[in-house]
This record gives sequence, C-alpha cells and structure tokens, in this order.
Amino acid sequence: MPVPVIDLFAGPGGLGEGFSSLRDKRRERTFRVGLSIEKDEIAHCTLTLRAFARAFNGKLPDCYYDFVRGSITREELFARKDVRSELELAHKEAVHAELGKTPAAKIDTLIRRTLDGRRDWVLIGGPPCQAYSVVGRSRRRGSDPVAFENDEKHFLYREYLRVLKEFAPKVFVMENVKGILSSTHGGEPIFERIMKDLRTPGNGADYRIVSFVSERPEDKLRPKDFVIASERYGIPQARHRVILLGIRSDTIVGAGSHMLVRQSGRVSVAQALRGIPPIRSSLSRQHDSHEAWRSVLRYTASNLTGWKNVRRQEVEETIASAYRESANDVGTGSAFIEGGYGRGAKSALHDWVLDPKLGGVIQHESRAHMAGDLERYMFASSYARVFNVSPRLEAFPVGLLPEHANIDDDDIPFKDRFRVQLSASPSTTVVSHIAKDGHYYIHPDPSQCRSLTVREAARLQTFSDNYFFEGNRTQQYHQVGNAVPPLLAHQIAQVVANIVSSQQAD
Repeated sequence: MPVPVIDLFAGPGGLGEGFSSLRDKRRERTFRVGLSIEKDEIAHCTLTLRAFARAFNGKLPDCYYDFVRGSITREELFARKDVRSELELAHKEAVHAELGKTPAAKIDTLIRRTLDGRRDWVLIGGPPCQAYSVVGRSRRRGSDPVAFENDEKHFLYREYLRVLKEFAPKVFVMENVKGILSSTHGGEPIFERIMKDLRTPGNGADYRIVSFVSERPEDKLRPKDFVIASERYGIPQARHRVILLGIRSDTIVGAGSHMLVRQSGRVSVAQALRGIPPIRSSLSRQHDSHEAWRSVLRYTASNLTGWKNVRRQEVEETIASAYRESANDVGTGSAFIEGGYGRGAKSALHDWVLDPKLGGVIQHESRAHMAGDLERYMFASSYARVFNVSPRLEAFPVGLLPEHANIDDDDIPFKDRFRVQLSASPSTTVVSHIAKDGHYYIHPDPSQCRSLTVREAARLQTFSDNYFFEGNRTQQYHQVGNAVPPLLAHQIAQVVANIVSSQQAD
C-alpha cells in the first residue's frame, strides 16, 4: 500500500506532486498524498484541481483537457457525473485551512482520518518564508521593526512542530528559503532554535536531522550543509533552498542513503523552454498591434550612438537581426495555443513535463510592457546573447537608461533590475516576485522582447505542462514562484522511499 503523505503549507502542490509521482517497479504509487493544507484560496483551488487529476492515476480524462484548454469551465468539469468519485477524493485531500488559526483539534481530526492508524507515514511542507527571506525581512524590518519582531510568521514552523509532537511521522521533510540561515529574532538565530525544536518536538519523539547533500556526521553539519542547489540535480534553475530531512530516531538508515544523486551537466534555460512556441510582448498604455509594437523597436539600435563598448557592433547586429525576425507576427499568446507543441524537445526534463495529449500549450500569454522598456528588453537580451551575461545598469547606453536611474550613485539598489535569463545557463531563482516584476525575468530571445510567461516560469520550476494554475495571471505567477520544483521533490521522495521501505514492518 502507498505510504501516506501529509503536506502542510502546501501552496500549489509542488512537493506533493513530486512525492505522488514516484512509482515502484510495478508502476504502483510509492506515496499517496492523503492530505494537503493551504490557506490561500486560489492556491487551494489549484491544489484541488491537481488532486483531482491525480485521482485518475496517470490517465487523465478528456474532460480535464477540455477544461485546461478553456473549452469548459471548472464548474462544468466538476459537475460531470462520471468524475464524482475522483472529485470526492480531491476534496478530502486538498483542505482550505490556515495553520495557526484553524483550531488544532480540526487539523488533528483530518490527520487521524487520513492516517487511519498508519505509523509509517511522511510529513512534508514549508512554513511561509516572508519573515526569513533576505529581501523580505530587510524591507519589513526597515519599515516597522516592532511589527517585524512580533510577526507570527517567525513561528509558523511551530504548527509543523506540533504535528510532529502529536503524530510522530517516521520521516519529515521541511523546506524554506536560504535566508532562514541568517535570520534572527530577538537577537537569537532562528535556524538554531528551529533545529533544536525539530530534534525533540516532545511526547518522546526524537529525530535525527540530516542533509540531502552532505555526508558529514549529524553533529558536524554546518547550516550551509542543508542548502540544496537545484541546478546540480537536473533543475533548470539556480534555486538554493534549505531542505531538512528528519528521521525518527528508531529508524535505521544506511550510510549515504539520505543523499541526493548529483546530475551530470546543467539544464539550461534554452533546453527547458524548447518546444514552447515564440510569442511577442504587447504594448501597455497605448494601442497594441504587431505594427505598432515593431514601430517601437525600429530605432532601438540608434540608442547605442555614443555607447563606448568594444563589441558595440556585435550588439547592434544582434538587435538588427532580432528586429528582422520580429517581422513574423507570432501573436501575444493565449490561454491555449494549439499545435506546434514539443517539437525537438528530447531530454530527461521533457520526458518529465511533456504531455502530447494537450495538443498545444496552456497559460502561455505575454505581459504588456511600456514602450521604453521594450527597447531596454531588446538591448538587454541582445547584449546577453553577445556577452553571455545579463547587463547591469552601468552597461546600458545613456539613451536606454530609465529616467530615474543614476548609475553614478553607488547606493542605487537593483542595478541588475533588467535581468535576462541566459540561454546557455540555468535560470536565476523563480520567486513569487515574478508576479509583480517582469524586468527580472526577460526572455533570452531578443526578437520576442518580453518577460517570461506563466508556462515558461512553470517549465523552469519543472511543473508538468498539464499542470493548471488557477486565478488571474498575477496569482498564477505567485503560485509558480512559491512552489518547490516537482522534479526536485521527486528525487527527494526517492530518498525518503528508501528510508521508509527499509522498515515497512513498523
């Protein structure tokens, strides 16, 4: 029987997706996500839809594809009589509740119902990270230090801790941002407090906390030994996160069995986005058409006049080539683009994300950008193509600098505010801020002259192409950025499976 998994602070379900995707030699599921709890209403809608999809055990019905393509509504999908049993399972699994505010007794009842007496189960999840992220805490502590110190988000891990104390799972996996290693509260390092609490949550439960990426003995581990650099494990993104592996003290673990296996080579942005059709950006604050859009870009190269750079001619030629290529009207994308899907996409990553039954690409719509920013995007992506590095503001020609930028001011923040995702490298970290700022996620193709779409961000996060994110586009971006890459979670699940299966008789 599949090992039960309970996912706290589940978000749109990245960790749970990775665990539920693991199968044994008989193609049976190793884990069953029995309960996933999320407070955000829209993320919970996404979570419910994915739980519904998983209930079909890998054989998605035609009506699911009709929904993600936009042919039927969510209400029409869930009203079908032939999917009632799967929908019932989804509603049992995905629960809309806020840990720390929803009564603990209600949460415990849900957990007991899910476990049904099983002790060989796994707890996963990542408490909210706003209080721990370097940028987040700098901004919030600076604006109101008292409110920051009193922020309950510092201690939401205690809800996770309470479940450990009450139910003592065999294994737990807890994820958070790298900033947690340097975060303090009341002058005390948060990470040290969390580690101490997790080792001895109470009720006689004790845990060893080991690293997925370091073989150091537990008493020799350093905080940085818990950081997983995702690009080393086949993820096309330099996402560095703290992920803890807790093993109940009565569980025997073989030497090295808790280690992830490094992948040879790195998966680049170009490899990850292969097969997704090109689209152009659209214009904001003015009439948009293909002709109007091209007219904005026509004189981009003229802004390089007076720019002193030894490779100026190469950049100008790249801009000119991109402008010629932009003559092909590829459109601005849509909620579903039919045909042309997956061409030339052959890799381990594409085996993971592709679904030929889709017949196209979902949630691939460009944002609208201001005319001035479009020229900056074309320059920045052309520069990146020539130099294989994204230009900082001091590298921009004067004619393309934002009006408010003062490059002579050493204190000016975010000098890399126009950040191109380089074709030949893994991307930078996809975070929830992508919902607000497209400047940090510029597509590497100068002729498209835009920021990444929701689907492209989801690709870099290794979500399956049939994974549908509910809500408006801003909400979709936010969910993608907040998630754990499912392909990384799949590898973590393999490690956990080896530990749990060693003592299934428990």
